[in-house]
Amino acid sequence: MMRIFVPFITRLLLGTGASAFLMATQMTVRAQTTNTATGEGALFSNTTGFANTANGYSALFSNTTGSSNTADGASALYNNTTASYNTASGASALYSNTTGDHNTAIGTYALFYNTIGAFNTAVGFNALDSNTTGSFNTATGVGALSLNTAGYSNMASGYEALFYNSTGNFNTAIGTNSLYRNTTGTRNIALGYGAGYYISVGSNNIHIGNSGSSSDSRVIRIGTAGGQIRTFIAGISGSTASGGVQVFINSSGQLGTLTSSKRFKQDIHTLDSISNKLLKLRPVSFRYRQAAEDGTHPVQYGLIAEEVARVFPQLIEYDKQGKPFTIYYHLLTPLLLSELQKEHQQNVSQQAELASLKKRDMQQRAELASLKQQFVAQQQQQQQQAAQMAALQLKLRRLDLFVQAANLDVRLSQK
Repeated sequence: MMRIFVPFITRLLLGTGASAFLMATQMTVRAQTTNTATGEGALFSNTTGFANTANGYSALFSNTTGSSNTADGASALYNNTTASYNTASGASALYSNTTGDHNTAIGTYALFYNTIGAFNTAVGFNALDSNTTGSFNTATGVGALSLNTAGYSNMASGYEALFYNSTGNFNTAIGTNSLYRNTTGTRNIALGYGAGYYISVGSNNIHIGNSGSSSDSRVIRIGTAGGQIRTFIAGISGSTASGGVQVFINSSGQLGTLTSSKRFKQDIHTLDSISNKLLKLRPVSFRYRQAAEDGTHPVQYGLIAEEVARVFPQLIEYDKQGKPFTIYYHLLTPLLLSELQKEHQQNVSQQAELASLKKRDMQQRAELASLKQQFVAQQQQQQQQAAQMAALQLKLRRLDLFVQAANLDVRLSQK
């Protein structure tokens, strides 16, 4: 390092404001061939730091041993002492940085309060303004990650994106006011204007074009209700997911599966007979007015929601105007099963009764056969008795004739 002693008269020639080179009436100018300082107080305290560039009033003012820093703007990197590889462009950018390395701040007050945070990138007025110890953050846009203090590995792109984030980590926010209220939530992804706006402490959320809810945690939201009317997702049609479960959607657009475990149920009651109601439902064939993708109107089979609503209103999903919209066809299954079981039980009872009747009929048939046999035997016995009676009667007639003849002979002999 070369020291140059400049007399008072020289100070007058350079001007009273040239404090970057003069100190009091006789200043020591510390000049190093690899440092560049332009502006009053620029690189004022530098001792052994090298490859630094300071442009602006008090830029890199406190730097002593830090190297390879670039400060462009009044008070940029003002408090930097030993940190290296920082770039600050804008008034007071990286103002409070002391030992944080590899930071880039572009914009007035960008990374203003950063002290030891490293590997941060802030582009925009007040971007990462309050960051002190947080590292590996990227903020692009006015006020992006403005209140972040210790959160790390966050990425915010857009006006005031992740504005209130303080200690939340691994968040990605793209779009104006995206993840605006997030403070401590981690691993959130928000894409679009105001996406995830209301999330504060929730984590592991993915919000695309949806402002979300303050209670959201591990929630995926895509689009806003009423904003979109169709959804196309490639790679689903024609794909088979073995062992999967059926997915349902409610009127709010929430997707989910239908749980059946007793752990999730209460007020469990056996269904009463509803056969009369089921018989009132009218199965129909129909065609949708809107054509399919191939332009055809294929025949469909089902029920009419308005008709079902009159019989089973609980099986209907209604739209925002209170009109029947669709039918919970899956809820018909237990109703039909209940009736099928009742019909089966009735059939079993009837079969048992029929078997009993058949058994009784067989017994009666056996008894009737026995009676027939007895009747035949009795008839045969009666026939035998009748024959015996006829033979006896014949004998009696013969005897009677014999007696009459004998009597006649006696009378004749007496004459």
